[in-house]
Amino acid sequence: MPSPRNRSRHLPGPSAPALLVFYALLGLTPLLIAALRGGAGGEFWRALSSGLAMIGFAMLLAQFLLSGRFRRVSGRIGIDVTMRFHQLAAWVALAFLLVHPLLYAVPALADGPGAALPRLAGMFASPGLRPGVVAWAVLVLLVLMAAWRDRLPLRYEGWRLTHGVGAALVAALGLHHTLGVGSHAQDPVLAGFWMVLTAVALASLAYVYLVKPLLKRRAPWRVTGNDKVAERMWRVTVEPDDGHGFDFHAGQFAWLNLGHSPFNLVEHPFSISSAPEQRPQVEFTIKQRGDFTNRIGEVEVGTRAWLDGPHGAFTVAGRDATRLVLIGGGVGFAPVVGMLRSLRAQRWPHPVDVIYGNRLEGQILYREELQAIAGELDMRLHLVLSEPPPGWAGPTGVLDREVIRACLQARDGQVHPEALYFVCGPLPMMDVVEAALSDLGVADGNMVSERFAYH
Repeated sequence: MPSPRNRSRHLPGPSAPALLVFYALLGLTPLLIAALRGGAGGEFWRALSSGLAMIGFAMLLAQFLLSGRFRRVSGRIGIDVTMRFHQLAAWVALAFLLVHPLLYAVPALADGPGAALPRLAGMFASPGLRPGVVAWAVLVLLVLMAAWRDRLPLRYEGWRLTHGVGAALVAALGLHHTLGVGSHAQDPVLAGFWMVLTAVALASLAYVYLVKPLLKRRAPWRVTGNDKVAERMWRVTVEPDDGHGFDFHAGQFAWLNLGHSPFNLVEHPFSISSAPEQRPQVEFTIKQRGDFTNRIGEVEVGTRAWLDGPHGAFTVAGRDATRLVLIGGGVGFAPVVGMLRSLRAQRWPHPVDVIYGNRLEGQILYREELQAIAGELDMRLHLVLSEPPPGWAGPTGVLDREVIRACLQARDGQVHPEALYFVCGPLPMMDVVEAALSDLGVADGNMVSERFAYH
């Protein structure tokens, strides 16, 4: 039987450096076209303003592809990394586009600060510049709303719709402004570049909001099981109506829509806790919280479901590893369960150390199954409780440096920094665990985690 690592095909998509280089080149392309084509030129502040505007607008249009859950974009590096880059790039693009109109007023500063204000006021009030001014204002609003999304009196679904519509408005009005009054507005090559890039951006938005739901309608799923598996934890199992389902790697996740239209934006990301070998069945382990999941236990068998996935790079697929350390906390252990089930099905021959932290014993997921897997693989299972019951024989405390070191050294007295470490759980726990691993000599390149928050 071939080694499991050789059976894992690589995830789609570019590497992080390749994506960064492509994004930078795309942002600089309009400047290159303008330089090769000649044209506007002019005085320094006008040229600087035009250059920043072109870079900022190109970056802005590229944002549509970063935020569209396209596996060909984020499959290899993970949606969490892609979204963090999306957020950072949005601030850079905003800065360039914010400065763009202000630079036109810099020459007037030679006559005093007061002389620049009338020039700015005239620009913002000009009917010919109105599309650009509206796009400029909407962009500022969109970025600020995204930055303070958690503080807005708006559900995630409402914010997402607002963000999508607002982004389309900025793209359309920005194109109108660029082609109408831009410094290189009359150049057909540069105009063609802007029209193509805007069309791609708007097409990607249409795909996410319209085409993808239509494709989902052709592949409906149904809930086939909903069982309580631990304190406030539920196992929701879905199966495709057509019996085909989708391919995924152990550890990945999907957005799950239960009981709504596929066009409805009420969907939530959950890690897949089943193994690919269990297809077409797909299982999610969901914690009952104060949001949509508060009533997860009431979802009935037969409920219509729609899946958008698989997503995520929290997987052994495409990575060379002959020693694994899987560290999870709370419901963050769900993808680890899927990975362990897959390793069991593959008869993984290499060492595996599992460290699973909880507060209470009743929160431990799939305890008997984990112990059975440990008996079949070269696996050491460490169940760690911060509030153990009387007579608890396992390790206790939080997953800090000392607890992790003790668990890792239990096998042969060594930490093995060359192993591949997977970390999943609440963000504060992940921060502590990753810092502890760094202190124990584990390089960042040997740690795999996914950090994102969707509501």
